[in-house]
Amino acid sequence: MRMPLTALKHCSAPSSEKYFSRNIDQVLAPLYLSPVMTIDQYANQFVCDLVAYEPGKPIDETARELGLDPSQIVKVASNENPLGPSPLAKIAMREALEESHIYPDGGGFRLRSAVAKSFDMDIANVILGNGSNEIIELLCHTFLNRDSELIAAEHAFVVYKLMATLFGAKYIKVPDPGFIHDLDAMAAAITEKTRLVFIANPNNPTGTMVAQEAIDRFMAKVPEHVIVVFDEAYYEFPDSPPDVLKYVREGRNVCVLRTFSKIHGLAALRVGYGLASKPVAALLQKARQPFNVNAIAQAGALAALADTAHIEQTRSVNRAGMAFYEKELAARGIEYVPSFANFLLIKTGAGDHVFKEMLKQGVIVRAMSSYQLPDWVRISIGTEAQNHRCLEVLDAVLLVPAAI
Repeated sequence: MRMPLTALKHCSAPSSEKYFSRNIDQVLAPLYLSPVMTIDQYANQFVCDLVAYEPGKPIDETARELGLDPSQIVKVASNENPLGPSPLAKIAMREALEESHIYPDGGGFRLRSAVAKSFDMDIANVILGNGSNEIIELLCHTFLNRDSELIAAEHAFVVYKLMATLFGAKYIKVPDPGFIHDLDAMAAAITEKTRLVFIANPNNPTGTMVAQEAIDRFMAKVPEHVIVVFDEAYYEFPDSPPDVLKYVREGRNVCVLRTFSKIHGLAALRVGYGLASKPVAALLQKARQPFNVNAIAQAGALAALADTAHIEQTRSVNRAGMAFYEKELAARGIEYVPSFANFLLIKTGAGDHVFKEMLKQGVIVRAMSSYQLPDWVRISIGTEAQNHRCLEVLDAVLLVPAAI
């Protein structure tokens, strides 16, 4: 709280100190008129410059705003599994609750062992994360500084840019014609300062996938001082995804990211993993927090990994939903990007308007203005009923043009 100058005059000097008393205004005025300091001035400037990540709008929040029951809301905004968690994972998680007073296995031995076995690797190749997003952060903790660079495609996952900014690194954005990573251009962008190159495959939010030949050509050009990160959160959805684990087995400076949030339906648990060459994995283990994956998440993920029936059912639902949208959008002449994931990027025009109007009718999609795609929305594949409801509302919204 600032004290008035008149009050300061009364309390600052005895009457004998006439010189000080006469000149107190000149002495104190600059201090009194100085700008108010804010906490931002003491913070890391890289943090101040960040734009916080905006997740998809939650169901409960939407229901409260619209005065609806949450069961009436159709959320197709966050690429979640419409079938929910694996039934086996539910059982395992309920059992794990009984020991929730005990700290989890900090090394994640059972889950890491199961992941390693499923890919014919060693446990030392496996890193667990609080979602694969945490492993992105661990990579940046380990390899980025103010003198380094991170390369990604123009329309790649926005978190890459967020993390580069947070660690003071230079973010190099490479154009992606047709929304597909241009790996030749990304290879050409590598400099002595490049430390991380992110390749999201299939990519979010476009759903596009880079072919094996392009990846092999790219990897042949990558120098030893660069760590290549293949973000494969949607790896299980395409029928024939490229093989990048061979580079891990060869001992290259590569990290492959996978998640239990998508096809396994465990998004709320925040559990993912990385598969990396042993030297890279060892460094990431040093950077992670202890107990970063909780015991319930580990139990659920371990069971989900073995639930092949749930994985195949999810794939089947996704294939049917994708075929439905592709047929219906083509019939309407609505442009979309062919997708290898569990969502579609759709050109509606005025994406923010479409998002808001669909929201009013209880359907949550994702506007893409944060990806510099203001005319597009992203729609996740849902159940048959969710897909029909979403398209019905989209049709109604597109009949009414956005106000200019």
